[in-house]
Amino acid sequence: MAESKTAERAASEAASEAPAKPDAKPQRKRITRRKAVEQRVRSYFDAMDRRDAAAMAEHWRDDGVEDIVPVGVLRGKAELRAFFDATFRAMPDARTTVGRVVAGETNCAVEWRLEGTFDGAPFMDIEPTGGHVEIRGFDLLEVEDGQLVSNTAYYDAASFARQIGMLPQDGSGADRAMKSAFNTVTKVRRAIAERRTS
Repeated sequence: MAESKTAERAASEAASEAPAKPDAKPQRKRITRRKAVEQRVRSYFDAMDRRDAAAMAEHWRDDGVEDIVPVGVLRGKAELRAFFDATFRAMPDARTTVGRVVAGETNCAVEWRLEGTFDGAPFMDIEPTGGHVEIRGFDLLEVEDGQLVSNTAYYDAASFARQIGMLPQDGSGADRAMKSAFNTVTKVRRAIAERRTS
């Protein structure tokens, strides 16, 4: 019995003096789903910054849907590519900067800024004015199996229209006159509707 205790003590001391063994399971190096989603979305915005509509389209699944709120819904790679081709032809010097990115396992939120000069081709039937444009926006993208499947993109279309000269500058005399005319028409419509219901 004494021999047994001595042997156990010796084994215990040897174990405590021996260097620690690495875990039996090797540490697998893998990118988390969130990181993979973030990397895919950053790659998409990098292509946008390079004004490469073809590379942007390649990030999408064939049946992908993008809802650009001020513009409308784009379905499939061909429509997406055509829209961004037109955007980059209209603003040949466009640059896109990503601000914040918050990625989940399948979704990613992105704050971005697009800056350029509207001096190229017409855009959405609007002739180029040469105006400098700076647009802030927000996208909420969904990623499945490494491909974009949907995106809802928001930006201030009224600000874009003001910057290209399509709408008057906020607070200017023309802006006040336009708002006054709109408010007058609204009041007249309201009065007519009230007379009809009385």
